Amino acid sequence: MPPSESSPAEGSNTTELVDLSSTNPHSLHQAVYARRREYVRPHRIRVKIGTWNVAACPGTDKDLASWFVDGKGIDANLASLNLKRNPVLENDSPTTDDCANKDDGNHIHVLGGDKIGLYVLGLQEVIDLNAASQYVSRVYSGDTGTMEKWKNALETALPRGYELVASEQMTGLLLLIYASPEVAASISNVSTVSVGTGLLGYMGNKGAISTRILLGESTRMVFVNSHLASGSEANFVERRIWDVGQILSRTQFKPVELIGAPESDSAGEKIGEEDFAFWFGDLNFRLDGLPGDDIRHLLMLHSRGEYDLSKKGLPREDSLEGQGIFVPHSPDDSNDEDGSDHETNTTRSTGLAVEADESSSSLPDPDEFSPNPHDDPASLQATLDSLLPHDQLRRVIKDRKAFHDGWHEGPITFLPSYKYDVGTVGLFDSSEKRRAPSWCDRILYRTRRDKEQYEKKIREEEEARKKDEEMKARGIDEAGNDDEVLFAYDPDNDGDDHEQPGGTAGVDYDEYDENDDGEGEEVTTREGFVDRIHLDLYTSHQRISSSDHKPIVSVFTLDYDAVVPELKAKIHAEVARELDRAENEGRPGITIVVDTQDKHAKDEQPSEGRAVDFGEVRFLKKATTVLTLANTSGVPATFSFVEKPTTEDAEGSAAWQWLTTSFTRSEAPSDDTELVELGKEVTLEPGETVNALLEVLIDDISHARLLNGGEASLEEVLVLRVTDGRDHFIPARATWAPTCIGRSIDELIRVPKGGIREFVHSLSEKKGKTGSIPYDLEVHSAAPRELFHLTEALERLTERALADEQMLDDCHIPKGDGWPFAEGSWTVTDHDLRTSRVIDVVEALDTGKSVADAFSPDVSSIERLETIAEVLILFLRGLTDGIITTVLWNRIEQASLSSLGQTPSLKTSTDEAEEEDKTTILDILSAAPNHNISFVFLTAALAKMSTDLAPISKVDMDVLRAAENIVANSGTGAGPAGVVGRGIGIGVGVLGRRSLSFRRSTGGSGTAEALAALEKRQARERRFAEVFGMVVCRAVIPEGAKAKERKAVEEKARGVIELFLRRRGDV
Repeated sequence: MPPSESSPAEGSNTTELVDLSSTNPHSLHQAVYARRREYVRPHRIRVKIGTWNVAACPGTDKDLASWFVDGKGIDANLASLNLKRNPVLENDSPTTDDCANKDDGNHIHVLGGDKIGLYVLGLQEVIDLNAASQYVSRVYSGDTGTMEKWKNALETALPRGYELVASEQMTGLLLLIYASPEVAASISNVSTVSVGTGLLGYMGNKGAISTRILLGESTRMVFVNSHLASGSEANFVERRIWDVGQILSRTQFKPVELIGAPESDSAGEKIGEEDFAFWFGDLNFRLDGLPGDDIRHLLMLHSRGEYDLSKKGLPREDSLEGQGIFVPHSPDDSNDEDGSDHETNTTRSTGLAVEADESSSSLPDPDEFSPNPHDDPASLQATLDSLLPHDQLRRVIKDRKAFHDGWHEGPITFLPSYKYDVGTVGLFDSSEKRRAPSWCDRILYRTRRDKEQYEKKIREEEEARKKDEEMKARGIDEAGNDDEVLFAYDPDNDGDDHEQPGGTAGVDYDEYDENDDGEGEEVTTREGFVDRIHLDLYTSHQRISSSDHKPIVSVFTLDYDAVVPELKAKIHAEVARELDRAENEGRPGITIVVDTQDKHAKDEQPSEGRAVDFGEVRFLKKATTVLTLANTSGVPATFSFVEKPTTEDAEGSAAWQWLTTSFTRSEAPSDDTELVELGKEVTLEPGETVNALLEVLIDDISHARLLNGGEASLEEVLVLRVTDGRDHFIPARATWAPTCIGRSIDELIRVPKGGIREFVHSLSEKKGKTGSIPYDLEVHSAAPRELFHLTEALERLTERALADEQMLDDCHIPKGDGWPFAEGSWTVTDHDLRTSRVIDVVEALDTGKSVADAFSPDVSSIERLETIAEVLILFLRGLTDGIITTVLWNRIEQASLSSLGQTPSLKTSTDEAEEEDKTTILDILSAAPNHNISFVFLTAALAKMSTDLAPISKVDMDVLRAAENIVANSGTGAGPAGVVGRGIGIGVGVLGRRSLSFRRSTGGSGTAEALAALEKRQARERRFAEVFGMVVCRAVIPEGAKAKERKAVEEKARGVIELFLRRRGDV
């Protein structure tokens, strides 16, 4: 039935109300889903379900098209079929004359082709699993050829355009589902589960394949193709019951996902949660309590037309014993070569002997049969009804052991489906086992309403049981004594199960009612729609003889509500417009205005696609921009900047945080107090404003190195998240100002006069990108110019500071041994003031200007010297390779340096040993001339500063030399001659330990003062070496090294620097 586009589906409830002011990310889908009744329309399809145990017989795939798609192979004489009123049965011969020319007497077929919307096929024993070795090999071989064979057979027979919905094979079980193009487009949420219950309780030789589909986004359908345990004994019945329980408990489908529908907390869906379920296959239930030979004899009489001798129209001449086996013949075999007719040949399909005259070959008139075959004792149906009470399936249902919770089966009006001799139409098992005929192959179905009614019945029974117990407790032994029970009796609903045709109580099933209007059972689906299902046909294809089982087929008519894509798209557009309007009216809104306070930043509105540009950003120099945020909506607005998650790049280095945000009050403070930050999240009432401060700062040397090399960029997108409102995306960018901090010596020596910034900009214009300075450029200086400028300024400012101390009363040089390089000795404690001066000095170095011009005139020489010292340490720490590179340091560590304690000294003079070590170190550094020059230049400047800041007068030097000679001649052990010759380089280990004996030997306060001056010089040299040791030397400390190992490396680096800070005979 085509969908209607004018009205909603019948039985639909009113559209659910949805809060359109909600701004949940899924609100659009939820609102569309709530109006789903407006875009669903009634649909009608026919569903054909077929089951067949092919017993691994060859050629069965060749018969698939004829019976399952074309609907052939029906024998009206061996099944009670309502040919007159059944809408899914069609006559092959439109005229009586045509019927007379047929040789089989049956010209009907089941509806098929493109008149079926959904084909569901369940096959069993598609491969031979009789031998254990064959079974194991099949399980582990991954055989796909069988699946492809059956798919090809079915797809070849189906009309063009039919699509595969589901296909699954579990050893011998195979489930195939195909849908017409219109139906396939509406199927979703397909989930298939296989459950093995065979060997060891888990192998796939027995079990089930189950598939769940969602039809039209409204109707859940489950198809279960099963093969239960075989065997006719009582213990096998219990095993079949166990198989059913395992299939139900272990089958779990994936959750149904519908856009906009409420999310389910369950892990999946079980059998029983669907709207329509179909269970089919070889259930293997047999007939109990009847001799197999008797059953065979009765049914054979019917198949030969000899059971009711009063009816002369259908004589049967073939016997059960096999003199004339019912072997079907092809139309080409109906006549022999000479053209003569054979009256004794069996018919192609039924085994009926056909008379030569026209009357015997024509179809019986359906009106000649009794209106109700159940009432005719001589009919085939009456015989079938007498066998059905012995059916094991009905017994287990009645005993509530399996399939008792709402399952239905159509009326059984056909011969048992098992077991026949292969190649015959009606000859039951003639082998030694002579298995009793049974309805092993079945198709059951159940609706959601059926299951709910069963559950309601169970609850009522439980309530009745509790009530009986209460009555007994009150002394009433019989329920009939209770008036309430008497008057509550309902003769239409109370009592035992209704009698089935043939006098058998058990499973409910449909009958072909002559007055059936065909509307079917009404079912309210899980999604709230009203569907209807009607069983049109349940029969066997008796004339299909390539297996020892007969194929069983059911045809259902399903009326359901399905989504119409065009209508859904229309509703979607309407909802989107409504949500947009509601969003504009009820959602909080923020307007962003740029209030640039930094002269380097460009004044750009941070609208979508445009960026806040901070301009050129320098190392250590903050750049800020202020955004004014105003609540221009009619409701309070809460917002915050989304924090960027901490990530690592491919090399494992953390992403650098160069842009920070904060909220401050928009009103300027009345006094000079700083702005107070308002936290990470701010709420504004309508009309209120607040400032967002964006701040850029590059203060990490490692980050500066990446920016210098063009390996990092200053680009970011800030996300201002408004709660229940739309996000605002604010692109931000800045341009990196090239600097000498974070460069290598090999780069810096190639920078000409004028500064590195101008030079790098010129290179960038040529290459089109910013990056490291190429090493193939011309070298302009032996060592970095920045190092020359800084060391020159240190020497000059040291002399100026000493002179100011002599001339100015308020100028005093700090007494710390590490001044001006040790941070704890600085006189300026204001961090921001120190940083601003460092920025100015670095800017002078980068632009090639004089360092002296970086200071304002009011800055004292002492403060200038501290700033230059801080910049020097920053510059040396920023060198990517260091002055003493890692390679050079490793060679120094491996060298024989007696003064550092690496090897015993063979020299008689300590002075000679130190000079030899210095020569060794310089020889190592000569491998890198530019590094060697830088090292000598730096250590010479530091040595001079140490001499200037800790001087030894000429008088003190003479005293020390005289004392040295006295000590040497007196034999006090002060050391060999030349201690003072080593001058201020004399170690604490030599004079320090002998200071008391030294004073006693020499006598006088002048000696003590000279010794104190010497100790001050040594202390300053040592402290300078501690500050610059690890800054100058790129000594590698292993990761996870202990404190003792780390200290040893640091001491060795200090010793190398200290060795070059000692001056011989300087005052």
